[in-house]
Amino acid sequence: MASMRNLILMAAVLAVLLIVPPFLGLGWQNALVNILIASLFALAFNLLSGQAGLLSFGHAAYFGMGAFATLHLMLAVEDGLGFPTPLLPLAGALAGLVVGLVAGYFSTMRSGVYFALVTLAFAELFHSLTPHLQGLFGGESGISSMRMPWQGIIFGSVLEVYYLTLGWVMLSILVLWAYTRTPFGRLTLAIRDNEQRVRFLGYNAHTAKMVIFAISAMFTGVAGALQAISNETANYALFGSQISAQVVLQTFVGGATIFFGPVVGAVSFTLFAYLVSDLTRSWLFYQGLIFVLVMLYAPAGIGGVVQHHMRSLRRADWTGLAKPYALAALGALLVGSAVIYLTETVAVLFGEEYSVNLRNAAGAYPGYHLFGLSWSPVSPLTWLVPLVLAGVGAVLLFKVRGTIAAKWEAMGRPETESTKAPDAAKLKGGAA
Repeated sequence: MASMRNLILMAAVLAVLLIVPPFLGLGWQNALVNILIASLFALAFNLLSGQAGLLSFGHAAYFGMGAFATLHLMLAVEDGLGFPTPLLPLAGALAGLVVGLVAGYFSTMRSGVYFALVTLAFAELFHSLTPHLQGLFGGESGISSMRMPWQGIIFGSVLEVYYLTLGWVMLSILVLWAYTRTPFGRLTLAIRDNEQRVRFLGYNAHTAKMVIFAISAMFTGVAGALQAISNETANYALFGSQISAQVVLQTFVGGATIFFGPVVGAVSFTLFAYLVSDLTRSWLFYQGLIFVLVMLYAPAGIGGVVQHHMRSLRRADWTGLAKPYALAALGALLVGSAVIYLTETVAVLFGEEYSVNLRNAAGAYPGYHLFGLSWSPVSPLTWLVPLVLAGVGAVLLFKVRGTIAAKWEAMGRPETESTKAPDAAKLKGGAA
């Protein structure tokens, strides 16, 4: 039943991805392309991190290599090479696989924090070398090319690029899902759970980890290739640590122990950046705050929380949970409002524009505008509002947290003989 429900859900999502984009604007179509690329990148990273237990801090190296390899092939196609445009991501896959084999051979000689540091070193090596390798990476300006027509398809519109990206992402997800069902996919999980026991069973753990690393790098290269096809350009910034950090955040916020968890994180963070980055310069701070809160209070990620509730659809007392959940949502809204207010206020008061106004005010503290209202930094009301919001919200969250935990514990507790006895007595009484 659960598998049928999952199939129906995936079919519905795929239908939406196929039907809805033509009715959206160019901005949303571009956002969807970025969401698909980020989802594939996160899934490829999670094959290594979530399934094999090998945390990489340098996966941007294979993302960038996939992008540059694809751009070189695109330049060759411009010069007359008869290579189909829809198959361009194969160049990214090959580049990611080759570089992943080499880097994986050395990285997997160590484990734990040392493995993570070696992967970071490889990425930083590429990031520092690429600006100086003019012939391969175009120096600091990078490489640019154009998507060439194929079989009557021009690939000049964002919508055509979207469907090309969707096809490759769906194919890659299908292959990655099938990988988890193979014996080697089971071995991947065994390495994560107990590598020493895998060695005792006679497997070469180093070789297995190197292959896993290479497969992860290959699909990361496909994601980089799709990025290059979409943007038609790339530079050394693709090897930067922020690219590697972003995929780590997306994977763990979405849920590293669930196959589609990284997709949830990638969709959430990409949409968050698209919607919020134009509203405030502090959007990266909010993104980091979300990561911290999820790691503290939902270590399984957003996907883990959703999965827990989906599995409890039948046995959960949703009537009893409705009020505590509503109060928790209200408390989170109040605390979130206070945090946003304080963050934006501090950003304004320490901003360049307010500094100029302060100097021109000759010692006085001028007011400022925020959320459509005027505020004074010396007014008690300015600081009392967020304190009240945060206090009331924190009290609500503190009170309902125990209530929600108790209700879930009661729902998960097996029925005891004492609780069954009254029902049995009623049955006997009815029979008499």
